[in-house]
Amino acid sequence: MSAITFDGVSRVYPGASGPSVDGLSLDVADGEFLVLVGPSGCGKSTTLRMLAGLEEVDSGRILLGDRDVTHMPPKDRDIAMVFQNYALYPHMTVADNMGFALKIAGVSAEERSARVLEAARMLDLEPLLGRKPKALSGGQRQRVAMGRAIVRQPQAFLMDEPLSNLDAKLRVQTRTQIAALQRRLGVTTVYVTHDQTEALTMGDRIAVLKEGKLQQLGTPRELYETPANVFVAGFIGSPAMNLLPAELSGDAIRLGAHTVPAPAAVRDAASSAAVTLGIRPEDLALAPAGADGIPVVIDLVEELGADGYLYGHLEDPATAHDSAARVEVVARVNGRVHPRAGERVVLTPAPEHLHFFDAESGERLS
Repeated sequence: MSAITFDGVSRVYPGASGPSVDGLSLDVADGEFLVLVGPSGCGKSTTLRMLAGLEEVDSGRILLGDRDVTHMPPKDRDIAMVFQNYALYPHMTVADNMGFALKIAGVSAEERSARVLEAARMLDLEPLLGRKPKALSGGQRQRVAMGRAIVRQPQAFLMDEPLSNLDAKLRVQTRTQIAALQRRLGVTTVYVTHDQTEALTMGDRIAVLKEGKLQQLGTPRELYETPANVFVAGFIGSPAMNLLPAELSGDAIRLGAHTVPAPAAVRDAASSAAVTLGIRPEDLALAPAGADGIPVVIDLVEELGADGYLYGHLEDPATAHDSAARVEVVARVNGRVHPRAGERVVLTPAPEHLHFFDAESGERLS
C-alpha cells in the first residue's frame, strides 16, 4: 500500500474553454478511503483517470508513495481500477475473469487459483466461480469486478462510480460491503461518486470538487458541521441545507421579521450587510401557535414513514405572485403528525446549528 499525492495537478482538454481539473493539490494517506464527490462535469473522473494513467497531466505531478508516476504508463503504476460498467469478459467464467490479470503477469496457475479463491470467499462469490457474466445479477457482476481488483494486491484501488448501475436497495447493501472490505484489506482507495450519501457513509475523508477546483477536504462530520462555502453547504446533506437571504443588523441577523443573534466573528468577517443564513432541514422545528419564528407556506409534504419533509416557501407578500422570486424552505418533521399542503406554519431554527455565509463570495463567515 502507498500514500497518494496530487501536487498542483491540472488537465486541459483540447478545445475546452478552461481546465477540467485546475491546480488540484491533496494528499491521500496510506490505507485511507478518500471519496471524490461533486456534480457531473466537476472533474472527479478526470482526476481518477489521471491517477490511473488514462489521461495526460498538463501540469503538476502525481506521486504514489515516493514514486513520481505523473508520466508513467498505466501498466507500471501498480493500481487496480473498478469501472462503472464492470468490463467483464463475457466468454470467461468468473474465476477466469478474476484471475486474468494474474495470468497475463505470469503468475503460476497454483498461486492464481489460491488468490482467486481467497478473494471469492471475501466477496461470497465461491459458488459462482464457474459461471459466466451473463448468468450473474448486476450486484454479482460488480463483486466480480471488485474481486478482479483484489487478487492483484495493488498499491491502490480506484473506483469510478461502481454502484451507479445498481438498484437503490442493492446500492445501499453493496456500499456497506465495499467500505467494510476496504477497511479489512487496508488498501489506499480513491472512490468517485456524484452521490453525496455514498460519500458521507463510505469515506474516511471527502474531497468536494466544483468546476475542476477543490472546494473542501475533510471528514464527513467536518463537511456536515462546518461547510466551507455555500456550494459545499448545499451539496452535502440530504435534503440540502436551506440557504436563505438575510441581513446583518447590529448584533442580529434579520430574516424577514425573524431575527437570530449574530456571533461577533460573523459581524467582524462580513463584507456587507447582506449575508446568507444556512439552516439544515433537521434543525428546523414547528413552533406552537403564536410563537416567533419563520413563517412558511407549505407546498408539498413528503412522507417517509417515521420522518416527513415539508417543502414550502417563505411567506412574503412581495413574492406571493412571483414563483421565480420565492425562497424555498425544507424542514424535517414527525412523519406521523404533521401539517398539510396549503397550510401556513411557523418554523424556529436551532440557534446552535446555524451557518453564516458571505452573500457575495459565498464563503463561510466564522
